[in-house]
Amino acid sequence: MRQIRIARPDAVIDGLDVVEVEKPVPGPGQVLVRMRAASLNYRDLMTVKGTYGGPPRRGLVPLSDGAGEVEAVGPGTTLFKAGDRVCPIFCQSWLGGGLTEANTAGALGGTLDGVLSDSVVLHETGLVSIPEHLSFEEAATLPCAAVTAWHSLRHVGDVTAGNTVLVQGTGGVSIFALQFAAMMGARVIGTSSSDEKLERARGLGLDAAINYRTMPEWQDEVLRLTGGLGVDHVVEVGGAGTLARSIRAARVGGSIGIIGVLTGRSEVDPTAILFRRVGLRGVYVGSREMFEAMNRAIALHGMRPVIDSTFPFERARDAWRHLEGATHFGKIVIRF
Repeated sequence: MRQIRIARPDAVIDGLDVVEVEKPVPGPGQVLVRMRAASLNYRDLMTVKGTYGGPPRRGLVPLSDGAGEVEAVGPGTTLFKAGDRVCPIFCQSWLGGGLTEANTAGALGGTLDGVLSDSVVLHETGLVSIPEHLSFEEAATLPCAAVTAWHSLRHVGDVTAGNTVLVQGTGGVSIFALQFAAMMGARVIGTSSSDEKLERARGLGLDAAINYRTMPEWQDEVLRLTGGLGVDHVVEVGGAGTLARSIRAARVGGSIGIIGVLTGRSEVDPTAILFRRVGLRGVYVGSREMFEAMNRAIALHGMRPVIDSTFPFERARDAWRHLEGATHFGKIVIRF
């Protein structure tokens, strides 16, 4: 069977090579999954560039996000059977409860080989069922970006109907956050450098749009749109370049889910956090329990992920280059 591995770490995207390996056999409690689709996250670009926790590991199979169908199960497996449609969870050891250091040790496409392989073997507890109305390509977008957005809104922001949420940009996490927040009955304000993308976002439920190129002090516009109060929750994907503005855009006692470091790293003045009593929490994807709750909501509302573009397995490098170009709206998918 085929796998894509980081065969030449110093070559970055060009170092991703297709190799032939023997198909694995599931052991006790394990499931053999025939992968049908996978999707990329910004983390996957950082991984091949060596900016995500250190130099890329030679031989690593990348990508955490995928979807497929069960080919076979090992002895004692009870949760799934052949033919079931499944997604892997991002952290294979984080089944429920709070995040611990032990939970983070089993991340696909990082400490563990990922899903960019014709077939993978995972423990049955490291999988969830796919909502029936979703295609494999749509389901493949869920494990990292969607669960991260859900975690930020439900478990950090405790977002409910009537709240106001700020989302940044139109990448995977931000679009999922927009869709989920609208589904929860929240008012959503969004930022982007593209009026065209903001108009597309309106079709997904965006209530107010801010172009941060024409309005660089966008936090002031957020305050104007909220009558000077600020938003209840910010889905913060920018990092150093946006965090100070996000703190100012949040209401007194509001919350910020810190997800990304797209604009690098820096120190933040804690004064505004103190006086506005804003709660900041890092969001590292989520548990199997969160994934299953999110899937129930997706199924109930018939929500469909937004796919920007789809590449065949043989053109996986082009998918990375498209991600690097940062022109996408929604998710980039690789079809097997």
